[in-house]
Amino acid sequence: MISATGLRKRYGDVVALAGLDLEVPAGSILALLGPNGAGKTTAVSILTTLLRADAGEATVAGANVRREPAEVRKRIGLSGQYAAVDEQLTGRENLDMIARLYRMGGRTAKRKAGELLERFDLSAAGDRPVKTYSGGMRRRLDLACALVAEPPVLFLDEPTTGLDPRSRSEMWRVIRELVGKGTTLLLTTQYMEEADQLADDIVVIDHGSKIAQGSADDLKRKVGGERIAVAVRSAEELAAAGEVLGQFAVGDVHLDQRARTATAPITEDGATTLAAALNALHDRGIALGDVGLRRPTLDDVFLTLTGHAAEVETVAEGGA
Repeated sequence: MISATGLRKRYGDVVALAGLDLEVPAGSILALLGPNGAGKTTAVSILTTLLRADAGEATVAGANVRREPAEVRKRIGLSGQYAAVDEQLTGRENLDMIARLYRMGGRTAKRKAGELLERFDLSAAGDRPVKTYSGGMRRRLDLACALVAEPPVLFLDEPTTGLDPRSRSEMWRVIRELVGKGTTLLLTTQYMEEADQLADDIVVIDHGSKIAQGSADDLKRKVGGERIAVAVRSAEELAAAGEVLGQFAVGDVHLDQRARTATAPITEDGATTLAAALNALHDRGIALGDVGLRRPTLDDVFLTLTGHAAEVETVAEGGA
């Protein structure tokens, strides 16, 4: 349903996309995962005809993005990073307006608005001005607007950014229901958990290039092993804890100054290695607030693939 080959886009000296390839089968969710500036929104803008690629080809629902933009727009729904709804209108009026823009008759537009308000649990607030809505309600209304024409393909650009955990879980429920009814979805996100929860396939991009692709489990297997994670009681002891864990690590030890945690990838013999590491930390007199042994997450995948993450330091393998 979505196919792209060699998409490239530059803004002056900045390379936004460097030859991106994508394939999304019908009725599935592809997550584009990457940090701010990775090229996620640029890719969505090209695929939804809002931006023209410098090079490359793409088709959406059988229509060529470059040569048939009007056909593409008939077959897609788009919810951007920020809710594109009129705050002065009610939720019902927003949906009615979108339906009329699609040239639906007045009776059909009203029926469609009512159905979508109920579907997205907004019926009780449907006749209130949108300016009184919470962030989660606005995001649900924005998604409802994207579904007025019942498009077979939906693009969601960071749909849960800024939402509280409850609103995020509600949005995930709605997304699962849509795909369960046959919608094909391309989702961009910065949240590893979101990609883990929703996506059938994940493409990790950084600096405009694809650096990995696979299911969440596939990507986790690429980094392998288990992780020892320790939280120190004093920030001054974090570096020392990193040095100790480096003696047992099979890769880099990552330090998080804010959480005061050190995380080290180890071999599969996790329990034995953990016991030895705890003894070594005790011998150094390092007081721990918490300790755990866990499987790799998508956060670990991203750190391993890109070598960077916000506010994370790296201690060289084998110690500082």
